[in-house]
Amino acid sequence: MSVLKRVRDMTAASLNDRLEKAEDPVRVIDQFLWSTHQEINQSETLHRQYAAHTNNLLRQWKEAEQWANKRELQAVTALKAGEEDVARLALQDKVVHEERAERYRTLYEQSNAELIDLEQLLQELRNEYRAVYDKRQFYVAKMESLRLQQRLNARYGPGQADTGNLFRKIDDKLTDIELETRSLRDLRRMGQEALVHAGETVKHTIDRELEQLKRKLQQGG
Repeated sequence: MSVLKRVRDMTAASLNDRLEKAEDPVRVIDQFLWSTHQEINQSETLHRQYAAHTNNLLRQWKEAEQWANKRELQAVTALKAGEEDVARLALQDKVVHEERAERYRTLYEQSNAELIDLEQLLQELRNEYRAVYDKRQFYVAKMESLRLQQRLNARYGPGQADTGNLFRKIDDKLTDIELETRSLRDLRRMGQEALVHAGETVKHTIDRELEQLKRKLQQGG
């Protein structure tokens, strides 16, 4: 029993070291759980055998005690009847049953102590299995979180489209187009104003020339 317990303690103690070095901790935990499950099944089978054996030793012990008590009563009855030889034989058989009862009692106490140790080990195995299974669930959740974080980083990490920056670029482009359009419109307006101004200047010049011609004609006539 103590050897089995030392093996279990060493195995449990080495689990954390194996997890720290493992690339896939869930796989390491699954291997450990499978091994522990096998040991639990074997320990349960051994426990049933020990329990049956211990109960049999207890029954043998109690039966031997009952026979010893029965022979003692028979010896008393024989003495009361004056049959000393019969009483002697009954007491002789009583001693045999007492010795038998003592041997079975010793075997029973030893087996019962081992049964208690086995029950304790079995409970420790079950507790350990539950604790490691809970740790497995934690690692599964942690690995899922890391997987989702990787997907998030791949989707929105560096090199991915930044919608805010994209819209800013569009706004800048539209602003450039708007400024260019406004500049062209201003240039057209300036051209039209220049033509109007030029037309007025020509009209003024023609009017002046016309007045000069009228004056010459008046002077000549």
